[in-house]
Amino acid sequence: MLSREDQRRFDQITRQLRISDPEFVARLGDTAATRRNRLMIITTLLIWATVPALTVIGGWAAAATSVALLGVAGVLALRARPW
Repeated sequence: MLSREDQRRFDQITRQLRISDPEFVARLGDTAATRRNRLMIITTLLIWATVPALTVIGGWAAAATSVALLGVAGVLALRARPW
């Protein structure tokens, strides 16, 4: 936790960096979003890959579960997409 003076100074440095080098700030801020999107895409692909196997192995009950999984995969795919 920073003191008020340290926090104020940090905010000044951040503001100055945003003004002087906005490309660096944009690249620095995008790493977490890129990693999160990559994880969502991998999860979506894994869910899509399990649907045929569940349907073949489990019959009707697995088919119903597969429909639910496809819905979840669709939501994850939409959230991972950069708008």
